[in-house]
Amino acid sequence: MNLAERLQAARGAAEPAPAAPVRQAPATPASSAPDARSTRAPGKQQASVPQAALSARKSAVAEAPPARDALAKLKDRAGSILFERLGTRLIDTSLTEDQLHALVQQELIEVVEAEEVPLTKDERQRLIKGVSDDVLGYGPLQRLLDDESITEIMVNGPDMIYVEQHGKLARSRVRFASEPHLRKVIERIVARVGRRIDESSPLVDARLADGSRVNAVIPPLAVNGSSLTIRKFATDPFQVHDLIGFGTLSPEMAELLNACVKARLNIIVSGGTGTGKTTLLNVLSSFIPEGERIVTIEDAVELQLQQDHVVRLESRPSNIEGKGEITIRDLVRNSLRMRPDRIVVGEVRGGETLDMLQAMNTGHDGSLSTVHSNSPRDAIARLETLVLMAGMDLPLRAVREQIASAVDVIVQLTRLRDGTRRVTHVTEVQGMEGEVVTLQDAFVFDYSAGLDLQGRFLGKPMPTGVRPKFTDRFKDLGIELSPEVFNPVPAAARAR
Repeated sequence: MNLAERLQAARGAAEPAPAAPVRQAPATPASSAPDARSTRAPGKQQASVPQAALSARKSAVAEAPPARDALAKLKDRAGSILFERLGTRLIDTSLTEDQLHALVQQELIEVVEAEEVPLTKDERQRLIKGVSDDVLGYGPLQRLLDDESITEIMVNGPDMIYVEQHGKLARSRVRFASEPHLRKVIERIVARVGRRIDESSPLVDARLADGSRVNAVIPPLAVNGSSLTIRKFATDPFQVHDLIGFGTLSPEMAELLNACVKARLNIIVSGGTGTGKTTLLNVLSSFIPEGERIVTIEDAVELQLQQDHVVRLESRPSNIEGKGEITIRDLVRNSLRMRPDRIVVGEVRGGETLDMLQAMNTGHDGSLSTVHSNSPRDAIARLETLVLMAGMDLPLRAVREQIASAVDVIVQLTRLRDGTRRVTHVTEVQGMEGEVVTLQDAFVFDYSAGLDLQGRFLGKPMPTGVRPKFTDRFKDLGIELSPEVFNPVPAAARAR
């Protein structure tokens, strides 16, 4: 039986088949209770069907392949034929994205028509969309990537996919057909950015065309099947007014950070995983004046700077022979020869921290970076540890003096339990007192405001009333701040 006949049989199985001839059952005694199935309408005859016949009929229907299975097989066959017909044209760089999509759609319609399988309009559209996503997109993940309310996709195996939506985790009904299907999508993602993933190199960091961050791990490291994590980036980058609307920043805090960037203060954005460090770094970089030369350094390109004069550098892993690796530290050193006005490092996580601090201390003011830590004080300790990873036998006091001299401001991001991301501290690094780096908070988040009925925090970042020392630099540069920026009285109270 070919595929068309199996699909037709699956549809026909749902229709009741005519009852097979059966022997006449013995008459029911008059004393027994009437069965609802044996009642007759006036003027109509109803055949009595034994229970065994009904069970046999249900069994036959259950054994028939469901229509969705036949559609899945048709989808796989159509995809294979399409790959055979298009061949190398799928990777032809002379074709634009629109031309490639048009070519695939045209060939796909011809493939479906050639199969001569009776399909409804909805089935036909779903089939074409599914095959097109497999050939040009990311298979079943494509619908999740197209959903703007989803911020992160976590694939724990072919049949277990979780998403982060509105700050909360939930399991999705989307799934892959098999482990090879998942591997095929992972390989397509990493191949587009010139990376590879196989048994000899079973984990990789990559990115999608829109800048979304991708991490993939395959067996033997991933025991339960290939793992894929995608942190989506907005196609339209968030601006400062968006973060104010989300409650991440207050208007006063945004005004202060704008002044800090224009005054060329060195800023470290600190926070845990998924707190929005890269998003805030994008917003801070938008404050950089147009006339300055910016060099960005990242493991995988994620920053979406809006200025024109930007040089974007990306690290490179070693090849299959273990050669050719270019680290973040190599790029930081090289960037010093590129005449940068600003150096923006996506994240410091190793020995490059020492080179970045030295750059901040040797004429490259106004540099920006991010670091993983849970508080401003922890950020200082984290920077100390990363500097020691450079392999230099430096005394701890010298490391702390380097940090205190280089870093001016630490901006701490926290993901609260209601799923929102808030800036909880804007902290000035004032210098050294003995063996300790001294810090002074300019803004802190007000947890005392409590929660609303939906469990969301009502508080916002509030000024401490302490005016940072770096505001003297603002006066020298002619940068003015509103008098309300450091006023600890809430805006509602001031309005009264």
